[in-house]
Amino acid sequence: MVDLPEWDFQELEAKVDTGAYTSSLHCHHIEPFEKEGQKWVRFYLLDPDHEAYNDQMLEMPLSDQRKVKSSNGVSQLRYFVKTSIRMFERNYSIELSLADRSAMKYPLLLGRKFLTKRHFLVDVTQTNLSLSKKTR
Repeated sequence: MVDLPEWDFQELEAKVDTGAYTSSLHCHHIEPFEKEGQKWVRFYLLDPDHEAYNDQMLEMPLSDQRKVKSSNGVSQLRYFVKTSIRMFERNYSIELSLADRSAMKYPLLLGRKFLTKRHFLVDVTQTNLSLSKKTR
């Protein structure tokens, strides 16, 4: 479980995936637009079928847009935003691609770009470490 403090969103389920380069967040109605001559994107976090959905529309400066190849080999154009993530009682900056992850179990995927930049060590024998840290 992680928090997205900039968006006042707590206890979002996340999956560590060293096979994925980028981190990805489940969103819907993802729409780029211009604001004061800059590229921005608006989106809804999660979707109405998700138990934590709160109908919150967010608008963020666009940090990048690029093609990303999914695990099934299909490339698609994705929009990226920068925000902060809170895990293990610390805040970290993170770049997230906005994607429809409705078919996936976890709404947030933490890719190896985020993990290696912060020197996280992944122990595949352990699960739910951030959750157990929060409940102590």
